[in-house]
Amino acid sequence: MPTTRKAFQENIKALEKDIINEGEMVSMAINRSVEALRSLNVEEAKKIIADDLLINKKRWEIEEKCIHLFATQQPVATDLRELIAVLSITTDLERMGDHAEGIAKIVIMHGDKPLVKPLIDIPRMAEKATDMLTRGLEAFVNRDEKTARAICDEDDEVDMLYDQIYRELLTFMIEDPKTITRATYLIWAAHNLERIADRVTNICERIVFLVTGTMEEINVSKY
Repeated sequence: MPTTRKAFQENIKALEKDIINEGEMVSMAINRSVEALRSLNVEEAKKIIADDLLINKKRWEIEEKCIHLFATQQPVATDLRELIAVLSITTDLERMGDHAEGIAKIVIMHGDKPLVKPLIDIPRMAEKATDMLTRGLEAFVNRDEKTARAICDEDDEVDMLYDQIYRELLTFMIEDPKTITRATYLIWAAHNLERIADRVTNICERIVFLVTGTMEEINVSKY
């Protein structure tokens, strides 16, 4: 029989694997939703929306495990921070899944009308956001405060892309009012990606809290 301490650490490692798994599910949902938008694939969008339930289920499973550890292990100090960080991270991941689902819903609303323009910066936003997410979760597992802080600073790159997309699409609307609805859909999609990157920043702030015990807002929009 493992000691209570060893059992707790094994449970923490299992939770970390669950978080990584949830993160992979979310990254896949983001990439699928942007590809569905690029190709206006309504059927794929419907599958993404249905699959969001799996991300929700994973979050609930992780929360239940955390609650069980709170109830049975009476965690203190760093142990308590571990569980608080996991609860916060799984919530942000689930919300990212909601944002990916939001893009899929936009695909359905857009329908078969042609895109206002080929997608260039929206896929770039998705690529940057998912890269930040992957590295952020690695920083969580490795307790890498330095990397977590650096990733927070990278959020400005996503914000710049969003502003660029917004200005460009606004120009389309002004020049041709017939594009307003379709351009608005793309702005909504870009906004979902901008929010995903913000939630990666939330995760990285929790990593800093886990390592240092101090809660702080790291990137107060330098852009």
